[in-house]
Amino acid sequence: MNLIGVDVDSLSLVCRIRRAGGTENSKIFPNNAPGFQRLIRWATQRGQSARVCMEATGVYSVPFAIALYEADNIEPMVANPRAIKKFADSTLQRGKTDDLDAGAMLNYLVRMPFKSWRPPTKEIQELQLIARRIRQLDSERTRENNRHKAALRLGDVACVVANDTLVNARHIERRMAMLQHDALLLIEATPELACQLDILVSVTGIAAKSGMRILAELATLPKDMSASQWVAHAGLDPRPYESGTSINKPRRITKQGNRYLRDALYMPALVASQKDLNVSAFYQSLLSRGKKPMQAIVAIMRKLLHCIWGMFKNDEYWVGERFYKKA
Repeated sequence: MNLIGVDVDSLSLVCRIRRAGGTENSKIFPNNAPGFQRLIRWATQRGQSARVCMEATGVYSVPFAIALYEADNIEPMVANPRAIKKFADSTLQRGKTDDLDAGAMLNYLVRMPFKSWRPPTKEIQELQLIARRIRQLDSERTRENNRHKAALRLGDVACVVANDTLVNARHIERRMAMLQHDALLLIEATPELACQLDILVSVTGIAAKSGMRILAELATLPKDMSASQWVAHAGLDPRPYESGTSINKPRRITKQGNRYLRDALYMPALVASQKDLNVSAFYQSLLSRGKKPMQAIVAIMRKLLHCIWGMFKNDEYWVGERFYKKA
C-alpha cells in the first residue's frame, strides 16, 4: 500500500509518497478537479491501493477529500491541523516549507492510528455552511451597531455615517432572517434532520434558530462517536494541570475543538440555567461549591451535550430530571 502526505493550499497539492517498496519522492499537482484525477492515477499506479493524509483546511481541502473518498483504492484521512503541528514539533522539524509539511503528514500517517474520513451528505454540508454564514453576519451586525452608537455620540458631524451604519445593520438583519428561513426549509425537507431538530427544541433554552446552529455542527459528526468525544470535539473537555507537588492549577476547558458548537451552546445553557428548574438547581449547586458563574455555565454546556447525545441515540425528548435531580 502507498502512503501519501499532502500539504493543501489554495493553488496546489504538494505530495510526499512512500510507495510499497519503501521509496519516497515528492510531486506537486494543481488544486482543482483535473489535478485531483492526476494525483489519484499517480497514487494508484499498477493497481496499488493508497492512504492519504491531509490537514483540514476548509474550502481548500474539502473538494479534494471528497474526490479521494469517491475514488477506487484510496482512503483519505483528514487530520486536525493542531495535531499535525504538535507531531511535527515532536520530531524536531526545523523548517516550514510545503514539502516539509507534506513529509510531516506522511510520517503522521505512518506512525499514528489511521482514521478514515467520510464526507457528510450534501444537505448537511449546506446546512453547516448556512449556519456558519449566519454566525459571520451576526458578528458583522454587532460591529455595525457599535459603529452606529459611536457615530451617534459625535452628533451632527457624523449623521451621514450614523445613518449608513444603521441602514447596513438592518440590511444584515434581513439577510440573516433569509438565511435562517432557508436553513429551516432545508431541515424540514430532510427527515433525519427534521427529527433531530424536533428533539433539540424540546430542550429548555433551545429554539428553532439556536437548534439549527447546534444541529449544523452535530450532524457532521460520525455516528459512532461517544458523548465524551462530542465534548472533546467541542473543546469543552477540562484539562488537568498538575506537576509534582508544587503546581496544581484549577482545570480549564481545552478550547481545542469546534468553536461554532461552543458558541451555539452558550445562550441555550444560559437560558436553561434561568428557566429550567432542574438546570437551575444544578447551576446553584455548582455556585454553592465555589464555582464561578461562567464555570457553571460551561459545565451546563458540557452536560447539555451529554444529554443531547443520549436523546439522539434513543430518539427521546428532553426530561429535566435526567439532567439533574433536585434535592
